[in-house]
Amino acid sequence: MAALDLFGLEGKAALVIGGGQGMGESTARMLAAAGCDVAVVDVERDRAERVADAVCGIGRKGFAIIANVLDDDQAAYAVEEAERQLGGLDVMVSIVGQALFTPIIEMTPEDWDKDHRRNLRYFFVSARLVARSMIARGKGGAVVCIASTDGIQSAPFHAAYGAAKAGLIQLTATMATEWAVHGIRVNAVAPGSISTPRLPETQAHRDAMKASLVPMERSGTTDDIGKAVLFLASDMASYTTGHTLLVDGGWMAANLFDARKMAIKKSTENRLSN
Repeated sequence: MAALDLFGLEGKAALVIGGGQGMGESTARMLAAAGCDVAVVDVERDRAERVADAVCGIGRKGFAIIANVLDDDQAAYAVEEAERQLGGLDVMVSIVGQALFTPIIEMTPEDWDKDHRRNLRYFFVSARLVARSMIARGKGGAVVCIASTDGIQSAPFHAAYGAAKAGLIQLTATMATEWAVHGIRVNAVAPGSISTPRLPETQAHRDAMKASLVPMERSGTTDDIGKAVLFLASDMASYTTGHTLLVDGGWMAANLFDARKMAIKKSTENRLSN
């Protein structure tokens, strides 16, 4: 059996929202290497076009779509344009997300809403649009989103983000349950500490991870996430739906409670003393 046959993605059409850099770029490249044509959505034209060109360089069709999916109308445009360019969609991957770091007591309702819009609400809007299209075509498909370990455990000083990611994990399971009858699988990847263009790895960070309680003693790479997404989007996971896959170097398997408790205590003491 050929390697591409294992994934079952040869000739499939994929939409990667937030595909212009980092985990999104790795995901777009891996889907293309597995045989997908890919529509790359990003807010920045240069990033989207660069990744779309890389998809073409792998030998697949690549298209850049410039849109801010936090806006409902632009999200609808991105999905419609991807369908037009690719002739329908078989795979949707959602990468967009960001956290505001501030204590709950200082957090405003606007802060809360912002993190929920950019980590949860836009996925509800986009995934529903894609699912409607998949149902109309009658071919099923796969949807994968990026959750976080912070949606499974506490998220000190970024509570809105953690709550949104917890909601995303629950929404993933509910979508999977409702849409399974249509042949649509919905899964999530929950990264731990990942080095990205926004949070590049430094020597100080490497030393900290080496000294941390994370069993693998390193940060993950964007390719680590891309590989997990590829698995969940492919026929390798054909009987997997409603699942959140941890990609965290053993973070959640280890007991980090005491270390996190001490970090919270120290941060609170520092704030009160200033």
